[in-house]
Amino acid sequence: MDILLLAGLWLDGSAWDDVVPALRTLGHRPVPLTLPAQDGATLDDQLDAVLAAIDSSPEKPMVVGHSAASTLAWLAADRRSATVAKVAMIGGFPNSDGERYADFFDIEDGRMPFPGWEKFEGPDSADLDVEVRNGMAAKAIPVPEGVARGAVRLTDDRRFDVPVVLVCPEFSPAQAREWIDAGDVPELSKARHVDYVDIDSGHWPMVSKPAELARLLAATAGED
Repeated sequence: MDILLLAGLWLDGSAWDDVVPALRTLGHRPVPLTLPAQDGATLDDQLDAVLAAIDSSPEKPMVVGHSAASTLAWLAADRRSATVAKVAMIGGFPNSDGERYADFFDIEDGRMPFPGWEKFEGPDSADLDVEVRNGMAAKAIPVPEGVARGAVRLTDDRRFDVPVVLVCPEFSPAQAREWIDAGDVPELSKARHVDYVDIDSGHWPMVSKPAELARLLAATAGED
C-alpha cells in the first residue's frame, strides 16, 4: 500500500528518513511529503500538495498525519473520501470546521518559528537526548502564518466513513478514548471506525522509535 507521510509543525519530509526504509522492507511504498512552506504559503497550498499525492497514487493510500498534520490528513479524507483507504494520526487530533489549523505560538514576520524545547518539556520530549533536540531545532522550518492560522474547512460528511487509527505516543489509548467519548474531539466522536494503537514514546516517535512506528503503520495498512 502507498503510505503518505505528513510530518507536523516545523518538519519536512526528512523527518521520516528512518521510517521509510523500514516501511519498504515491510512491503509498503512510503511517500514522505515536504509541504509548501515558502513565504506566503497557505493551508490550502499544503492540502493541494497532499491531494495531488493521493490523486497520483495507483491505489487507495493510507494518509498518515503527525501532530498538527492530523488535521491535514483529515482534510484530505474530507476531500477524497472515496480514494483514501485510511487515516492514521500520530500524537494528534483533527480540528473542527472553522477552527484555525495550528495557531499555537507567536507569529514573527509572517511565520511561526519553533518556540524552543522548554515548551515541550515532560512526556513530549523525554525520550529525545540533547543531541537529537539540537539537531531538530537547527532544522526546524518556521511555519508560514497562512498555514498556522489557516481556517479548517470540512465539507463532506462521507469523511466519517474513512477508517481512522490513532497512534498514541505521549498519551494512552485509554486517555484518547476518554477525550473522544467526552466530546472533546468532535470530528472523531462522529467517525464510524476509530482504532487505537499504543506506542511507548514521546511526541516524535518517527525520531525516537522509527522501527517500532514503521511496524505499527505497516500493520495498520495491512488491516481491512
